[in-house]
Amino acid sequence: MTLTSLFSNDEIIFAYTRADALSDGVLVELSDHMVSEAGIKVKVAVTRAVWDDYLSPSFLDELPGQSVEGRTWDLLWMFGCAARRSRHASTIQFRVLFVIMKESGSIVTEDVLLKAVCGPGDEGEPVITIMLPWED
Repeated sequence: MTLTSLFSNDEIIFAYTRADALSDGVLVELSDHMVSEAGIKVKVAVTRAVWDDYLSPSFLDELPGQSVEGRTWDLLWMFGCAARRSRHASTIQFRVLFVIMKESGSIVTEDVLLKAVCGPGDEGEPVITIMLPWED
């Protein structure tokens, strides 16, 4: 018995691929080297909101001891810890502490809840996308 998709004979009118999202800047792909160093074996991207608000915020230069690389490592490390505890779930939530600057200029640590989804890439390969909990 051969299984076929309900839409296998239909013409695709429009598709927005992961490659399109990366090209448009909707997703930001993390460095393969850093991802590999964190023990993750598949490509990882973050949403623009995660990148702009937490990994490379506009106020980063004003935070002593903070860098995009360090913040990215923290995110990948905490994701890896959560993934190892997750029992192979395709969607997990995890927390990362980020140093942020409030509008008042005060520097505080924020406990940020993130969501990671493992799904198929454009060629069916596994990929991970890390986003804020309300993002898809």
